[in-house]
Amino acid sequence: MISILMDSDFKFEQDLRELLMAFYPGESFTYEEDEASLLSVYVRGGSLEIRKEGETLRGAELHFCGDRSSDKSVFKRAFYLMLSDITGEKLPWGTLTGIRPLKLYENEFNKVRKSHEKDAPEQKLIAETEEHMIRDYYISTEKLRLLTETAKRERAALSGRDIEGGFSLYVNIPFCPSTCLYCSFTSNPIDRFSDRIDEYIDGMRRELQILEASRKALPGEEFYSPISGKQLQTIYIGGGTPTALCAEDLDKLLTMIEEEADLGGLFEYTVEAGRPDSINRDKLRVLKKHHIDRISINPQTMNDRTLELIGRRHSAADVERAFLMAREEGFDNINMDVIMGLPKEDIADVRYTLSKIEELRPESLTVHALAVKRAARLTTEGLAYAGLPRAGAEEASEMIRLGAECAERLGMKPYYLYRQKNMAGNQENVGYCLPGKENLYNILMMEEKHGVAGIGAGASTKLIVDNSDPSLYGGNLHRVERHENMKNISIYLERIDEVLEKKRVFLVSLK
Repeated sequence: MISILMDSDFKFEQDLRELLMAFYPGESFTYEEDEASLLSVYVRGGSLEIRKEGETLRGAELHFCGDRSSDKSVFKRAFYLMLSDITGEKLPWGTLTGIRPLKLYENEFNKVRKSHEKDAPEQKLIAETEEHMIRDYYISTEKLRLLTETAKRERAALSGRDIEGGFSLYVNIPFCPSTCLYCSFTSNPIDRFSDRIDEYIDGMRRELQILEASRKALPGEEFYSPISGKQLQTIYIGGGTPTALCAEDLDKLLTMIEEEADLGGLFEYTVEAGRPDSINRDKLRVLKKHHIDRISINPQTMNDRTLELIGRRHSAADVERAFLMAREEGFDNINMDVIMGLPKEDIADVRYTLSKIEELRPESLTVHALAVKRAARLTTEGLAYAGLPRAGAEEASEMIRLGAECAERLGMKPYYLYRQKNMAGNQENVGYCLPGKENLYNILMMEEKHGVAGIGAGASTKLIVDNSDPSLYGGNLHRVERHENMKNISIYLERIDEVLEKKRVFLVSLK
């Protein structure tokens, strides 16, 4: 337990908590004095102090200037140095706790580029960017190299594409064969809703009709919004497990999208098949018939005992079977996900998983560090799993390194990355791929390069809006506006008219 005591007008509570979670994973918080607390953190009257058993361990005066961004950096640097001094640890990502470190890196790179002549050598710009990142965020050189390489691949993948002239579509299929131990996504056993799939697809059809009406709208018309006049460029069908649907329902879904959306400007079309126990030849042929050009077959691990422990009702052999079947059906762009730091797994387990991945040779590999989420069974059933050993910081770091080496041997390079809270070893998730196999949706969504419209229960819509008033939003040229559909499937279906009206109001409010 860690006590947090602060002024009521302190603005950076979330940043304080996230840094504490990074240095003290698994600790809970209280906002009252508690002598039994591991630490007590005081932020009062511009002073920052950390105490233990009433004794001051570290303290600092915070000199704020009134600019939120600058003041946030002042606080995070001071707090990070104090926690690092107390624990003797340096976090690989330094003070960075957000999910988009690459976006921050790119913003810094663009600032540096603007300060130089147009023909300035790229290596000079990179060196200055990295210098600023080390100075401002205490990020490690290892993670800086990862950011630099990933940024290069991202720029190359987007080069020559009119990204600002388009938007993406996310289709949420919140059904799974079973719920994994670590998962917190909105997913439900498919058997519970098998008699309402047609109704669910129809609800998404009506959402898509609103989006298409908005896309076609002209300035001054009712449905004019940030996606008006733009092309649909990428589609990502995720969940959940989209292939939890039977072949007939999967065909209905994909047919509905073709009927309601203009696919003439599509760059890519992804279906996250995900669970091998949801894949059969009929479903793969449906996907192929509808011109799906990228799928995921995600083992997470190739160790059968771990698969059973985390609630996946398939074996490693099933993964291989599904993968080879997809190859036989002509799929030449397959992603595989693995998770580092799963309960009871050690370095040897990870090496084995990666050796099996290498044998299959997918086009892309996404390496995740386990993120322990509040809504996952690993947390909610904490008593049942309290005794399960999990990777520590050094072991998690080694697992992530092994994943990167595996990708390198397969000829892959990193092309996107993101972070989450409570990640094993304070690490990250990285997508690696062969040249030309980058998933554009992942880049565009994660780096917020253009709008993403979501349909289905629990789907999020994030649209990029021009900022016409430079006095607002920190002077940024653009801002991101978000809207989420209700997550409960039954409520989504029963209140679909309300869902549609809220989406319509959201769209037209952004004129």
